[in-house]
Amino acid sequence: MGVDLEWLRTFKAIYEHGTLTGAAQALFISQPGVSLHLNSLEAYTGYKLFDRSAKKLVPTEKGKVIYNFVQEPLLKLENAEQLFHKSTKTERATISIGMCFETFQYTLEKYIASLPFNVIIKFGDYHQMIGDLDKGLLDLIISPHKGEQKNLEFHAFSKERIVLIAGEKTDTKALSILLKKKDLPGAESWLKEQIWYSTAADMEHLKKFWQLNFKHRIDFKPNYIVPNMSSIVRCLSGESGFSVVPDFLCRQEIAAGKLKLVWEGDPVTENTLYFGSRKKTMYAEEIKRIQHIFREEM
Repeated sequence: MGVDLEWLRTFKAIYEHGTLTGAAQALFISQPGVSLHLNSLEAYTGYKLFDRSAKKLVPTEKGKVIYNFVQEPLLKLENAEQLFHKSTKTERATISIGMCFETFQYTLEKYIASLPFNVIIKFGDYHQMIGDLDKGLLDLIISPHKGEQKNLEFHAFSKERIVLIAGEKTDTKALSILLKKKDLPGAESWLKEQIWYSTAADMEHLKKFWQLNFKHRIDFKPNYIVPNMSSIVRCLSGESGFSVVPDFLCRQEIAAGKLKLVWEGDPVTENTLYFGSRKKTMYAEEIKRIQHIFREEM
């Protein structure tokens, strides 16, 4: 495989602008795309082409040599493109967004086809997302956690309530009596004998709910570990068993009688959801549009 012309274009833009952000703005591509091109070119040549300082990318001696070789030929190619290529299509911006799978599925998924820009969705650990946002690998995140990085900003936009739910066929009368009496030890013992659904990821919700309401860590294992919280809602709908999930994921099923809202807890367990973005971004308008969708949906 030979050298990709786009790698060289990106290299030239980084050299001339001094930053990945500046190169991305000049080329109208995403910052992760710029990083990918540079990494690919460095891997191809076998040389480090820039030294990463705090504020700027400084070309190495090998970088200077390559720039001197490619600058003039690339300039001629760019001039030729301007002369002979008439584009009738405006280049679409591309933004990268991090969130959990369920948040995407219940809010943004149905709008994707109507967005006038490209979107890359990333699922994963919230702390990793904050790090990727800081590095420029993501442009926006939706997270219940905030970062402390100086170039990032976080704005609260919604709250999710973590609730105890059960399938339609679950007999919850005994639990209701115990909760009405405020017999929390009795309620805890009864719940531990029931069938439980969870995911590896949402154990965070279950652990938090248990700690707040029963004042100690959860000390039992769920019976069924499924891929995600949407799976929990589907598995429990019309069946028997318990789980702890954010309320927005199961409102429709509760309204339809397929699930029961068993207990909101005392105290109520809530997470504040934040929009996280970089303070300086070339995608301000695209981010505003995504934020508007989330505010409307949640």
